Amino acid sequence: MKTTYKASAWLAAGAMLASMGVLAQEDRTAVIERLADEVFADSTLTREEKIAELEWFAQAAEPFRGMEINTVAEGLTTHTWERDVLAPAFEELTGINVTHNIIGEGDVVQNMQTQMQSGRNIYDAYINDSDSIGTHIRYGATVNLSEAMANEWKDLTLPTLDLEDFIGIQYTTGPDGNIYQLPDQQFANLYWFRYDWFQREDLQQQFQEIYGYDLGVPTNWTAYQDIAEFFSEHVGEIDGTKVYGHMDYGRRDPSLGWRFHDSWLSMAGMGSPGVPFGNPVDDWGIRVDEESHPVGASVSRGGATNSPASVFAVTKMVEWLRDYAPPEAQGMTFGEAGPVPAQGNVAQQMFWYTAFTADMVSPEVAVTDDEGNPKWRMAPSPVGPYWEEGMKVGYQDVGAWTFFNSTPEDRRSAAWLFAQFTVSKTVSLEKLMAGLTPIRESDIFSDQMTEMAPKLGGLVEFYRSPNESNWTPTGTNVPDYPRMAPLWWQNLAPAVNGDISAQEALDNLANDLDNIMARLARAKVFSTYEPILNEPRDPQEWLDEPGAPKAQLEDEMPQGTTVPYDQLMEEWMAAGSRQ
Repeated sequence: MKTTYKASAWLAAGAMLASMGVLAQEDRTAVIERLADEVFADSTLTREEKIAELEWFAQAAEPFRGMEINTVAEGLTTHTWERDVLAPAFEELTGINVTHNIIGEGDVVQNMQTQMQSGRNIYDAYINDSDSIGTHIRYGATVNLSEAMANEWKDLTLPTLDLEDFIGIQYTTGPDGNIYQLPDQQFANLYWFRYDWFQREDLQQQFQEIYGYDLGVPTNWTAYQDIAEFFSEHVGEIDGTKVYGHMDYGRRDPSLGWRFHDSWLSMAGMGSPGVPFGNPVDDWGIRVDEESHPVGASVSRGGATNSPASVFAVTKMVEWLRDYAPPEAQGMTFGEAGPVPAQGNVAQQMFWYTAFTADMVSPEVAVTDDEGNPKWRMAPSPVGPYWEEGMKVGYQDVGAWTFFNSTPEDRRSAAWLFAQFTVSKTVSLEKLMAGLTPIRESDIFSDQMTEMAPKLGGLVEFYRSPNESNWTPTGTNVPDYPRMAPLWWQNLAPAVNGDISAQEALDNLANDLDNIMARLARAKVFSTYEPILNEPRDPQEWLDEPGAPKAQLEDEMPQGTTVPYDQLMEEWMAAGSRQ
């Protein structure tokens, strides 16, 4: 956050000058040089290249100078930095006043849905998850960025935007090959653990004596459960503090839905092979036909949402939360549970978002040493017994700029300029260093990130590994994300609370997903790729066929397997490099 403080005074002065009208050329040159040298000192571009990009923005924005626009994003460190640093810098550079609103993720989705349905312009641009890509390609309400960049935005598209440099552009691309969203930030859910505890010889020996194999990074769910049990029941206390072998959250809340549909079932092995999205069955359990029409979520229609693999995944979530997590975790939301591992009493967490990295490296937290080095590491999450080679391994969130046809053209165009500014190579490395949510390959391999890597517990190594591409967002099979996502927490909360079984909850969820897809198809609200549901048949017929949905395994908890962290990192990086 260093830039915020050193830049605030002159950003305010520059904004005042910009608001007074078109800047004189000498004033604009001074502003550009100041931005390049002070606010965006860290960049993969040379000083001359930064100045050229900034000059392009200043010139392209001339028709919109003096305009006020409103954009919106959820409350992540990255987006707060955009609001506090990038919006004022953009105003000084272009004369366009941007109010970059920070609201809850659920509110972002709700406003997006309202604008889509009503045609009333609420925000001029949204940063919303690429999980909505299936929605955007079907409703015809979203600006097709590929077409816009080739036509009406041809002269407003940054020549050095370099779409191939974006590591998540494939997640914002539809089956038609067109780009519908522009990636702005990205983070994955990985395995997090106390490296210092795992390295202790006394704990290693104790684990070996009890379980018969080495304490290390778990590669399957059995080992994760063994480690959770070990720290919760056999270790119990470290340095006078009660410790737990697992962390999660279980409150009946919209964030409980993310907990499940952010690839938890797929991590267990529920879906089909295929990256970025399982084909024909995705990580929601929704099957599509060869033309990308959703045909069902229920096993009776060829889906896998209520399949044996899904039941196993939900059952394990409920058991681990009950048996191995701090008791208060059952009443926590995503936001409340996120900071808990930093308090120092949790041994591991299978489902940990790297968006918390920035908070986890603070010298003030209990999981860094006196020199600010992390006592923890992140690693690939273990996979469940139904997982097979070629499947995605976990979830990756990609917040991406989205524009609607209902936004007035001039406001939409001005917002497009701001969106490009927030992801330009002049800006993106500073933004990465502030929020630790990378979007560009060039930034990931920068000297600055190499220098920061030892302090980030494996984040840089993860994004430099070719295996990073196996962590992917929700795909194009989900036809209406805003309507369908709430069905997850509403149906699975009773199972988490112990009121009904995992099978009952998933049967209800699959049925609700099918019903809403059928209703949407009847309403003819989609312009393309509409659902065409299969007729129900005996679920066993589908389970007897190859692929997903998969029949129940005789042994869902095979022998636990682990690997030493340092060996895992060597093997991970030896697989190759993105460059």
